[in-house]
Amino acid sequence: MLKSKTFVKKTRSGGIMKIVREHYLRDDIWCGSEVCTECKQESTVLQRDACIESDLCCFPHYLIPDTNVVLHQIDVLEDPLIRNVVILQTVLQEVRHRSAPIYKRLKDILHEQEKHFYTFTNEHHRETFIEREPGESANDRNDRAIRVAVKWYSHHLEKGGSDGPKAVLITNDQGNKEKAEESDLLVYKCEEYIKSLIANPELVDRLALANDEKNDISSSKVLFPEHFPLSRIQVGIKSGTFLQGTFRASRDNYLEATVFVQGEGEDSTEVLLQGLQNLNRAIHQDVVAVQLLPREQWLAPSSVVLHDEREAKDEDATEEEEKEKAMKNIADDAARKPTGRVVGIIKRNWRPFCGMLNSSLIKESTRHLFTPADRRVPRIRIETRQASALASQRIMVAIDGWPRHSRYPNGHFVRSLGAAGDKETETEVLLLEHDVPHQDFSQAVLSFLPKMPWSITPEDMAVRQDLRALTVCSVDPPGCTDIDDALHCRTLENGNLEVGVHIADVSHFIRPGNALDLEASNRGTTVYLCGKRIDMVPELLSSNLCSLRSNVERLAFSCIWEMNNKADIVKTRFTKSVINSKASLTYAEAQLRIDDTTMNDDITNSLRGLNKLAKILKRQRIEKGALTLSSLEVRFHIDSETHDPIDLQTKELMETNSMVEEFMLLANISVAQKIYDEFSECALLRKHPAPPPSNYDILTKAAKSKGLAIHTDSAKALADSLDVAKVDGFPYFNTLLRILATRCMMQAVYFCSGMDSDFHHYGLASPIYTHFTSPIRRYSDIIVHRLLAVAIGADSTYPDLTDKHKQSALCNNLNYRHKMSQYAQRASVAFHTQLFFKSRGILNEEGFILFVRKNAIIVLIPKFGLEGTVFFDSKDKTGPKLVFDEEGPTLMVEQHTFKIFDKVKVTISLDDSNVQHQKIRMSLVDPVIPGVSVPVTEVEPPAKKPKLDC
Repeated sequence: MLKSKTFVKKTRSGGIMKIVREHYLRDDIWCGSEVCTECKQESTVLQRDACIESDLCCFPHYLIPDTNVVLHQIDVLEDPLIRNVVILQTVLQEVRHRSAPIYKRLKDILHEQEKHFYTFTNEHHRETFIEREPGESANDRNDRAIRVAVKWYSHHLEKGGSDGPKAVLITNDQGNKEKAEESDLLVYKCEEYIKSLIANPELVDRLALANDEKNDISSSKVLFPEHFPLSRIQVGIKSGTFLQGTFRASRDNYLEATVFVQGEGEDSTEVLLQGLQNLNRAIHQDVVAVQLLPREQWLAPSSVVLHDEREAKDEDATEEEEKEKAMKNIADDAARKPTGRVVGIIKRNWRPFCGMLNSSLIKESTRHLFTPADRRVPRIRIETRQASALASQRIMVAIDGWPRHSRYPNGHFVRSLGAAGDKETETEVLLLEHDVPHQDFSQAVLSFLPKMPWSITPEDMAVRQDLRALTVCSVDPPGCTDIDDALHCRTLENGNLEVGVHIADVSHFIRPGNALDLEASNRGTTVYLCGKRIDMVPELLSSNLCSLRSNVERLAFSCIWEMNNKADIVKTRFTKSVINSKASLTYAEAQLRIDDTTMNDDITNSLRGLNKLAKILKRQRIEKGALTLSSLEVRFHIDSETHDPIDLQTKELMETNSMVEEFMLLANISVAQKIYDEFSECALLRKHPAPPPSNYDILTKAAKSKGLAIHTDSAKALADSLDVAKVDGFPYFNTLLRILATRCMMQAVYFCSGMDSDFHHYGLASPIYTHFTSPIRRYSDIIVHRLLAVAIGADSTYPDLTDKHKQSALCNNLNYRHKMSQYAQRASVAFHTQLFFKSRGILNEEGFILFVRKNAIIVLIPKFGLEGTVFFDSKDKTGPKLVFDEEGPTLMVEQHTFKIFDKVKVTISLDDSNVQHQKIRMSLVDPVIPGVSVPVTEVEPPAKKPKLDC
């Protein structure tokens, strides 16, 4: 049966286009039920005995939710208890248009066989399709289509017998419910149905609050300005009255945030927000509209560290107002920044948040505050009847809304993750909080792996260069199983040297567009945690077939140079190859070979040749202005049985670390130039933007405090300044200065060459750069391999590879995944640091002040690579007198003045008195300040930067 609709449309050029839309209807669409005798279905999804114990429905039944139930109660639908559900095509299409994340979650549920969710294509069934009536809204038409489908199911299932399952419509729309009841349909509101389920209190907690319920949890006093409607916001943005940007909450001050407003080129700006009313219920990463305040009301960013630890009282804002007054910086015009207020939310970035429950002090209360693990997210008010059971658990909570008269947003319980402090639980939390995909690889993904046993075929050998005879070896950290790269160096007959970098040919195994490729592109990167690795590709590839292990034949992509003894490149070539690594060495093992004068085998001589050239290459890079910065990286020694950290020390770098890095950098630069020459519009490159001058303020002030000048006009000027920055009797000063310089840097990012004109890599002082050398752990390198393979005629292209817009979208995802993986790694180090200090008691250690704030100093402990904030503020009037000088910056506490780089002594211990939030305690020992009690502080590892971007 065919339905068609014809209409005409005016084109941009003024012409008339006739459009005919055809809609096919069928009468052979299955209902999906085991009890059905009418449908000639090959398989069924809905069970005959579809019983869920309920006070309302004591008979077998199938649930049919409407669109709003799916959109707002997806957490309930995901619960294992909810089975035998019919998802109508009408609902599926509406959800797809209104929320991509919810649509993906719904599709995942539909693919779970044990859930027995069935999609019924009611829009193409002859008996359930309906036309939209004159004057009927699209929403009303869809509600009617849902009711018609439920009625069809009710009559259809009755044919299987009166004792068979019944169709139950679940809705939260009162009007829809009333119309369904008029049609004699079995219908319940979602809340009343869930509350009727016997002995399942957790599922009731997972109910999202409906709009008419939100007022119940809040006070009647209006605390926030009203958000403008979207129509007014759009007009305001178009006229320039409002600015659109991404809301970024501060980790250190819950009363402060910035809004990043993207502009053309270097015209991007940041708008400062201070105070609860100006933040106006925005949450970290929301897209918001802001209105700039008059210039005379502009402020400087606050140096006060504030965490929201007050009791939940909506009515009393006095304490907050006092804090807002205390944090306002009355600064000169140069320090002031554009300051504004949030006037509306354009796009919410709400997600389920991990954290812990703060039980209410009121006995028998079901209303409690939830504290997210991420300090940038406000506390969330939820209702739960199982607070005592959840008190020591890590849980997930979703936000439902944030009314104007509520100090905190309202939300609902999603699920428990496990006991706080448990290694598995805490790892799960940090992976979820940093949006790291870590689920097992699906069967669809695994189906594209090579069948074992695998071997290199004659066809592979025919199109590759045979380099198995070369003395190739790999040099990696201890315990490395995903070996991406290997090297060789040999002397040619003409006296020059041949140097090869051989990279695992992952793109041979991962072909464009299949499920394995899509999964790798979504994950973007392998994430390395303490004692755990979240692979980008399945282990069969990462640790076996692609890993360049010793004494096995492996497929590689080789970059080979001919160099003279001054490391000048005479010739460069790229080839697909087959290699057989002669040794898999650690950095220490390779260093021992180089240093041992009694060893003169081929592998050792190759390493010495590589090391000699690497030193020349490094010197040449530094002469061009490449930066040599510093960051403290820590290594844990893990107990083999308990998997607890038993030792913690900063990593020591050897010459062989630098040797490998230099040739990885050279390969990346050589490949970048090649793919750009061939694909000027769609090459995937990597750039490192130069920091804006203001980023260097803290560095120049720190150097000035020691009577030194740091020049930041260019990367070379900065590098030269750092080289000569020394203080007599303070050997660690230069390292501290380089650590501080690292904090001034911008993040390196991937980009598509056709979408940007600035290719320069500031840190490496290179005009062009990419990533080629780690395709096992970075998806960017797989794309670069494909581009290079096409460039040398070793593989064929495909549409997405040369589409600059799709390449640009891919780069955005890769940049996001890379950033979040770095944050996850830092969080893992922080957690394992807590485990390390748990059994160490109290340790006294020396440290150096890295930053000075209005009410705190931030101390670096070099031995452990730790940073901690030591607060001096007091909640009573008898506390220490604090005098902050921003120019220094210095902080005077009583009679003692703290400056950047001052040496201090602190005690470090674990404070586990609060099971909900264990912290490392850092207390000041030297200098001693009479009458000052230093509170518990939060300690974390320093912001880790890669040694080099290779």
